[in-house]
Amino acid sequence: MKKFLIILVSVFSLGIFAAYAGNDKPITINELPVAAQNFIKTYFPNSKVALAKVEKEMMTTTYDVVMTDGVKLEFNKDGSWTEVDCQYSAVPAGIVPAQIVQKVADLYPNAKIVKIDRDKKEYEIKLDSKVELTFDMKFNLVEVDH
Repeated sequence: MKKFLIILVSVFSLGIFAAYAGNDKPITINELPVAAQNFIKTYFPNSKVALAKVEKEMMTTTYDVVMTDGVKLEFNKDGSWTEVDCQYSAVPAGIVPAQIVQKVADLYPNAKIVKIDRDKKEYEIKLDSKVELTFDMKFNLVEVDH
């Protein structure tokens, strides 16, 4: 009986995860949270959206936007950015905190920041030279990956 109960709970759990897995849905730009729409208008006014989608997981909702010029953006459920990937061009001024911009300029004076990720604990920066820098939330450099 105990084995049967464990199997039943396992099958039920897998069913719940399967229901939430791969739950990507294409959306229009107008279906993004207002904060995400404003971010795009502010920092990418001349770019066109190629694809926007919402991804709903069990505990989170994220929005992904791909621009026609290759820029990739990710937003959380509130519309705050969590990732900006410009691939080969610099992340627009104003997105990267000034303390990080200054530290990058001091250490890598000719480098461009082409990607930035942030979460509750840290910022991750990628330079055009492929160097990756990690900063804590107080903007202290905590890791360099060459």
